[in-house]
Amino acid sequence: MAVYGVWSIWRFWARAVYQFIDSLNLSIKFEDMKTKSFIHKMFASKDKSRPPHNYNPGIDSEMMITQNVRKLKTFVATWNVGGRPPQRGINLDDFLQSDSPSDIYILGFQEIVPLNAGNVLVIEDNEPAVRWLALINESLNRQPMTKVSSLIDTKANRTKGPKVTTTQSGSLFFQKNSLKAVSKQFRTESKKRLKSCNCVCDLERRYIRESCFRCQPGNVSEDDISSEEDDGSNGAVLSEITNYSGNGRKYSLVVSKQMVGIFLTVWVKRELVQHISHLKTCLISRGIMGLGNKGCISVSMLLYSTSFCFICSHLASGEKEGDELKRNLDVIEILKNTHFPRRCKVPNSRVPERILEHDRIIWLGDLNYRIALSHAETLKLLKKRDWDALLSKDQLKIERESGRVFKGWREGIIKFAPTYKYYFNSDTYLGETNVSPSKRRTPAWCDRILWKGDGIQQISYERKDSRKYQFSDHRPVCATFYTEVSETSITNIIKVEGE
Repeated sequence: MAVYGVWSIWRFWARAVYQFIDSLNLSIKFEDMKTKSFIHKMFASKDKSRPPHNYNPGIDSEMMITQNVRKLKTFVATWNVGGRPPQRGINLDDFLQSDSPSDIYILGFQEIVPLNAGNVLVIEDNEPAVRWLALINESLNRQPMTKVSSLIDTKANRTKGPKVTTTQSGSLFFQKNSLKAVSKQFRTESKKRLKSCNCVCDLERRYIRESCFRCQPGNVSEDDISSEEDDGSNGAVLSEITNYSGNGRKYSLVVSKQMVGIFLTVWVKRELVQHISHLKTCLISRGIMGLGNKGCISVSMLLYSTSFCFICSHLASGEKEGDELKRNLDVIEILKNTHFPRRCKVPNSRVPERILEHDRIIWLGDLNYRIALSHAETLKLLKKRDWDALLSKDQLKIERESGRVFKGWREGIIKFAPTYKYYFNSDTYLGETNVSPSKRRTPAWCDRILWKGDGIQQISYERKDSRKYQFSDHRPVCATFYTEVSETSITNIIKVEGE
């Protein structure tokens, strides 16, 4: 009984002290349940109905989720350059429509190097890709290249330059990693910014179910870095761009990837780079023994919370009856085998792993589909500029409408002449003049741009006909789009209720 009396007196004084502190309106904050005082634990069960010290009955807060849709102007171009490097002094302003700039540039090249045994079986020549990057940067960022004839080894970075040899044509030959070193100079952000997972953190996931947008970069380790963004092991680059300065750049390089003759590069406005995440690439080799003289390069990325996939391909050639089935098979195998490994740290995220899972998809390249007419009939309709009659025999149109390939994909209206095949440095089709039947080629729309997904509106679809683009046997094809992206924002809203 004596012990019980002492315990009752102690509880009485403890409650008195607690109420005295409460009457003085002193706020006691506890960061963890383990750190709460014994007195607070003692009376917690009896005071569950008591509101917190900092609680104001007239004020409440919640998170508001808003989806803002932006339209970004997107420029897409495909060009089979016939194994010819870009001519010195060539200006790409009209090709890239610099007078009407876009927010995103997707540029795909085919036969950027000759498809000979050396490039296919040994090692691909990166020099043309480096020169194309420099020319694109010169046009987009209005910063001319410094004309110097030697290579500079950036010893300040304590790196070794690549081995340089000379090809039979007399041009310089670079190892593959020099392209990565050059690409680094045209980027504005560190490599981790482009590779990190942007998924919602734990606090926000309660309000955005199964979304994949903004996540803490610290959740991504070095093992999650894709090979696309790895820097080269050397700092030697073409001297034409070593004096390049990043100050005042409007556009930043996001992707530059080469597979034998296929080259895909993506540039965006500098302010958009910080909103790009989950950047991944995939290469599919087709052609002779699957060695990569044909195939595709695919890029997957998230821009804000919208997923994009860009595919640059070079499909099977040939104009014999039945060759279109080889091209169909190439497309089927590309869709089947292209895979973007999941590196996202958040379960059930919406980061796509396959091409058709993306929100916006653009396929460009030398698709090599021909016109199912004789050479004579094709030239006859060509001279009349009867595009509708020629398009009714276009293999890609026939195969797509039949559902055998590219089912559900869209293409703009073609109002331009076939893009293949010309004499080099000429505007005459190969076969319009006297030439042996074995060398003759029927004109065709080999170079195409297709898209799939909602939120894509095509503005233009055309080919470029300037004399400076006649060094190839193909003509470049360009398209512009308005592509919608969804910006997800979370805002803390404080609600003040009436008394």
